[in-house]
Amino acid sequence: MTRLERTIRTSWATGIKADTFLETVMVSELLSPSSDLWLVSPWITDVVAVDNSYGFYDDMFENPPTRLRLAATLGILSEQGCQVRIVTRSDPHNDAFLDRVRSAAPHILIAIDEGDWVHEKTLCGQHWIITGSMNFTINGMERNDEYTTFQYGGSLPAQTRIDLNARWKEQLHVRR
Repeated sequence: MTRLERTIRTSWATGIKADTFLETVMVSELLSPSSDLWLVSPWITDVVAVDNSYGFYDDMFENPPTRLRLAATLGILSEQGCQVRIVTRSDPHNDAFLDRVRSAAPHILIAIDEGDWVHEKTLCGQHWIITGSMNFTINGMERNDEYTTFQYGGSLPAQTRIDLNARWKEQLHVRR
């Protein structure tokens, strides 16, 4: 398999945001879902995952949304058979996102780090990984200076999923 890697340094000052590569990865997942997908971030906001305001993705949906948020996207992937796993901190900031995830797909596995030790920021599918300093929040994706790497192929996505499963499998539960 070909290995591709791209580092993105986002910043409000430069106008470089993470929304484009998140959208690209989420559209790819919607077309061909990974067997499992991990989202690990201390803070998560229900950011726009797919911006369809120009109708580019209308053919992908029965009722095309204008904007598809992250919780809804993860819900669709879960319905398509992808085992979605979310790890985040026990923080009121995350509550709205987690409530939306539970509504979109009540069987998604969630681990809440009550000790607030989780600091990793990773979104990882079967063949790709986004990892770096960026939380999956509006500030992390649109405003803060962040260093994020996207990698497709190679051994890192598989090794990351193995490592995350070894660390979090006991804490992952369906949270109602």
